[in-house]
Amino acid sequence: MTSRHYLDHASTSPTRPEAMSAMNQWWAASHGDPSRMHAEALAARYEIEESRQRVADFLGATAREVVFTSGATESIAAAVRGVSHRGAHQVLSAVEHSAVRLSVDRLEAGGHRSTVVGVDSTGRVDPAEMAAAIEPDTAAVHCQWANHEVGTVQPVTEVVAACRERSPDVLIHVDAAAAAGRVRIHFAEVGADLMSISAHKFGGPPGIGALLVRRGLRLVPLLEGGEQERARRAGLENGAAIAGFAAVCDVLQDGGLEQEADRARYQTDKLRHRALDTEGVQAYGHATQRLPHLVCLGISDVEPQAVLIALDRVGVAAHSGSSCASESLEPSPVLEAMGVDAHHSLRLSVGWSTVDEDVAAAADALKEALADLRQLRR
Repeated sequence: MTSRHYLDHASTSPTRPEAMSAMNQWWAASHGDPSRMHAEALAARYEIEESRQRVADFLGATAREVVFTSGATESIAAAVRGVSHRGAHQVLSAVEHSAVRLSVDRLEAGGHRSTVVGVDSTGRVDPAEMAAAIEPDTAAVHCQWANHEVGTVQPVTEVVAACRERSPDVLIHVDAAAAAGRVRIHFAEVGADLMSISAHKFGGPPGIGALLVRRGLRLVPLLEGGEQERARRAGLENGAAIAGFAAVCDVLQDGGLEQEADRARYQTDKLRHRALDTEGVQAYGHATQRLPHLVCLGISDVEPQAVLIALDRVGVAAHSGSSCASESLEPSPVLEAMGVDAHHSLRLSVGWSTVDEDVAAAADALKEALADLRQLRR
């Protein structure tokens, strides 16, 4: 049987054993509904709030600012729609995740407007351009912490400062799903009003995330029907997943994140070096201001679907940075915004479970796959 080498951690990272242990402990405890007053309910409430504090500590927020959600997609929708009553206009960068783009687009059916701000060839935004797009009725500005396809880290703090100078009352939402667990996040220091997180991106359970909401800010709830999450998100809390989320945050506290980031950067540097030695391959994204765990490569003359299939056949799991190799037949909006080939790309990403043998196997397999596919074209 072919050994497997998983290099798609940017899509989802396998659940860490610490998270699974915490979830199993939750399920074994026979908790009740944390909104009730009996002993089983109060035990559940205590554990959820203790987990909330640990997640808050990891993300540089206060516990009251953490709203648990099903993941970043829900958090983004809650942010976009939750502020829409404040104004009929929103600003976003051209490289935002589709969850942001489509949520903003949906508002336009109701008469709202948006402005999309372009990026340079590395995928970085200009803070001054983001601020200049603000209009008198702008409700929010959306700027991702780092890009999910090419790994480019945005000048988020500078964007926040420029927008505040332009309009002190405009709200700023940061999609940090690609960055959380990979680089150190401190919500308070960045100065944003809203931030979206997914636990599964860095080894937490799937189906749990958070929307960080600056203390004192009131949003129109996306989900209504109960008073959970201080009336900010209705529905019975996913206590087991919350416990798993907190456990992963604990792993990455006190230097754990930095150790993993150093190892990831070493591994992706190896991948980049080996890949760029191959004819017709180039690296996309910023050379230095990038996430440590992700490499996006442009492959000039081979279709990404063929490359992905060839890699998978020899045990390497990867992803194309182009949407045409996943759910859609359209070219990647991110790569189009950068002005590079939006049809031919490959994304390789490492994580907590990646070993150096995985990286070597992927590099060897990519070189062989490209050679074989190019031979077929002759």
